[in-house]
Amino acid sequence: MESERTLVLIKPDGVNRRLSGEIISRFERKGLKIVALKLLKLDRAQAEKHYSVHRDKPFFGELVQYITSSPIIAMVLEGRNCITTVRTLCGATDGSKAAPGTIRGDFSNSIQNNIVHASDSDESYRHEVSIYFNENEILTYQIAGENLI
Repeated sequence: MESERTLVLIKPDGVNRRLSGEIISRFERKGLKIVALKLLKLDRAQAEKHYSVHRDKPFFGELVQYITSSPIIAMVLEGRNCITTVRTLCGATDGSKAAPGTIRGDFSNSIQNNIVHASDSDESYRHEVSIYFNENEILTYQIAGENLI
């Protein structure tokens, strides 16, 4: 299978609880490659664009307020079957239902403050990635032994 990419956000609760290193480490230990990474504070327009699929839902305002409340870490990960792998590592969206051993299962007990966001499809990735990164910020490079992972 060819390599694919996905967007992951460490949300305000993950950054504020100082879990960023632990979260990034889990993805790297799984064999995924970081091809873009930055710390940033979203403005309202970026947050509304990110959550545009939820615009007509009653919780839209809360999502926007939460994601803009504090810095986040945005990263693009790359690897074989990357989207499915990342979603499995993250666990169920509702942290109270996420399996132990997953990021949300270990660190979250909420559906909103659920530590991380991960694109759920290639289509979502393509919509979301441009909110956080310019093309020249996403690198292409080889890691020794990468084909063994």
